[in-house]
Amino acid sequence: MEHPPYSQIQKGTFLIATPDIESGFFFRGVILICEHNANGSFGLLINKNLDLELPEDIININELVNPRIGIRAGGPVQTNQMMLLHTCPQIQTQTLKICDGVFLGGDIQFLQESIMDRNGPDIFLCFGYAGWGTGQLEREFLDGHWYLHQANEELIFHTPPEKLWQTLLRDMGGKYATLSMIPEDLSLN
Repeated sequence: MEHPPYSQIQKGTFLIATPDIESGFFFRGVILICEHNANGSFGLLINKNLDLELPEDIININELVNPRIGIRAGGPVQTNQMMLLHTCPQIQTQTLKICDGVFLGGDIQFLQESIMDRNGPDIFLCFGYAGWGTGQLEREFLDGHWYLHQANEELIFHTPPEKLWQTLLRDMGGKYATLSMIPEDLSLN
């Protein structure tokens, strides 16, 4: 199904890196915008897995029962800061709703309880974030560095991260679907 390109940056929007971003942290990146206002924007890179060992007081791997826990490189800013992106609506006083069924926030107790619950929520532990000052993201968008797509719980938590960039472009149809087929390494072409 072809969707027209989305044209409004707002909370709950995906930023999809264009092929013009040829290397670095945002290469084929998909960022979920968590806040966008007159003061600036911030979001989480959700399609880059992060392989790291966490201290047992955060996650005890031996107690990990919930199979829906993932670790993501959330962005290049404050990479030692962990944010929880999840599907649990029960802790509204601790969270910010990003889009239907997707929330940002929660504390260590929530995380501990969720990892020990086989039927617990989907959770991404995001280390770092992406941030833009006033007007900066709009300029990057107008300069052609990002495409936009409406985010949803299914795409965020149930699309394999290594396939999300291509999936979103293919979903947009037309020239975007063609771009989704560009090989990562153009020398292989």
